[in-house]
Amino acid sequence: MALQQTWDLDSIFPGGSSSPQLLSFLETLEQDVQQLQQDVQALSVPETVERAASLERFLEQFQSAYARIREVSAFVSCLTAQNVNDKKAVQLTGRVTSLSATLQSVKNQFDNVLRGMNDELWTAWTGTDKVSQLDFVLNEARNLAKDKMSPELESLALSLGVDGYHGWGEFYDTIVKKIQIPYEEDGKTVMLSAGQAFNRMHDPRREVRQSMFEKWEQAWGDSADYCADTLNHLSGYRLKLYENRGWDDVLKEPLAIGRMSRETLDAMWAVIQDTKSVLVEYLNRKAKLLGLEGLSWTDVDAPLRTSAAKISYDDAAVNIVEQFRKFSPRLADFSQMAFDKSWIEVEDRPGKRPGGFCTSFPASSQTRIFMTFGGTASNVSTLAHELGHAYHQHLMGGIPVLNQKYAMNVAETASTFAEMIVFDAMVKGAGSEEEKLALLEEKIQNSVAFFMNIHARFLFETRFYDKRKSGLLSSEEISELMVEAQKEAYCDALTSYHSHFWASKLHFYITGTPFYNFPYTFGYMFSTGLYVRALEEGPTFADKYDALLQDTGVMSVEDLAKKHLDVDLTQRDFWQSAADSCVSDIRQFLQMTETLA
Repeated sequence: MALQQTWDLDSIFPGGSSSPQLLSFLETLEQDVQQLQQDVQALSVPETVERAASLERFLEQFQSAYARIREVSAFVSCLTAQNVNDKKAVQLTGRVTSLSATLQSVKNQFDNVLRGMNDELWTAWTGTDKVSQLDFVLNEARNLAKDKMSPELESLALSLGVDGYHGWGEFYDTIVKKIQIPYEEDGKTVMLSAGQAFNRMHDPRREVRQSMFEKWEQAWGDSADYCADTLNHLSGYRLKLYENRGWDDVLKEPLAIGRMSRETLDAMWAVIQDTKSVLVEYLNRKAKLLGLEGLSWTDVDAPLRTSAAKISYDDAAVNIVEQFRKFSPRLADFSQMAFDKSWIEVEDRPGKRPGGFCTSFPASSQTRIFMTFGGTASNVSTLAHELGHAYHQHLMGGIPVLNQKYAMNVAETASTFAEMIVFDAMVKGAGSEEEKLALLEEKIQNSVAFFMNIHARFLFETRFYDKRKSGLLSSEEISELMVEAQKEAYCDALTSYHSHFWASKLHFYITGTPFYNFPYTFGYMFSTGLYVRALEEGPTFADKYDALLQDTGVMSVEDLAKKHLDVDLTQRDFWQSAADSCVSDIRQFLQMTETLA
């Protein structure tokens, strides 16, 4: 029986954006958040552990509200993704964003109470049975509160950010739903949404890719001024907020969110930079295999085989579950459940948002996965990637909701690890040299993406923020920065670049996490290092892997690696082991294709 290609949202709130249950849920939640606003104002810094009991009651109520806000936020994000023209969902987005800002304001005031406790009382209180399990997140909140503005000013910034900062971020959805790109199919011209057009740029046929890329660049070029306004105001808000907090490093916030140090980030990038010469060899070899002088932007991800044969969604699901099972029956069983319960939206239709994501519903202990499945190997990779995210959240069941908030970089660990399971097993089990080469090449493309594409985004955003301190940038100036970053990240190995990548990429407009780039590379490198360890240790590693993921919400990445792997992430050794694994794949590819080029 064929798998359902649209997800089931009715089991959460029946009726979509017009759901009476959703509206009732939201109204109750708004009342509870209003009550929390009143309660937090009545809190005072306790002088004894006994008097701190009021904080414990408040924590319980806060966690309940936090879980429900994540629930409704996830639902609304699913609605806007599946249909960019759902105006009611867009209105709900504003309502949920406002509610989230209010709850964050409540948290800021609560964190200020925590900040006021003396160290002796703090140690005693966080050591009690009821509070000790939240020790890490409470310490983190207390320390961050000491590093911000006053609670009143932080609350004001959050309030203004609803229609300012977050409003600009949401404007991307308005822009992207207006993108319509013409495409010739069966002698007819059809208008594709951004999501559909993006998939066509990964078509095995070069003429299709090139033609679509030209139209893609033109479409985003036509919207570039709107995108430039959006990006300028998003960054301007952040820079002004950082200035008032006394922060002079734009990476301070994303590093804090990622619970990682600058030393760790620098060590990772240094190893990657030293590895790029091998990637350039791969890119040059691939160009020769395709009969080209050099690779254009759309050739980088192109498959070596020119067949337009597509992979069915059902076959992809069977293959993913089969490969997962070789590593962990628990991961395989969970993924099969996600397919069977229609937790995944993959239908290729107009009106969907581009890209893919996994979102969690902590109040109902469910997840949902969104993407557009076009039958490519890249789509299979994305599907495995998102299932890795979903499994990570699944492992958090039963853990206090505040301890479930793991950082993006370790979230990307579970997803990219899942991709590696699929591709490594497929490469080893290939039935022919041709199939093995194709799968190996697909696997290597991930290294190119995380070492070069993501690095280009990081370089671009770092330089954009530096220049933005001096004033607004035009769309032309932003495009120049983008191409400059791409040339450096790809070691100038391509014949063409994507000048409007900054305009089309959602990640630059996400307000929840600034610098939505380097965590992807961290996740790839960290998961590669984990995979190297898994191959060394064998079947017993699956238990260690689950335990590591369960700790991701209560540790810095450095402590996480030290506890579960006994490695120091601020040094190059671990990162080098991951890079060596990637280089090994490339060396194998170069050897296999030496006589073909």
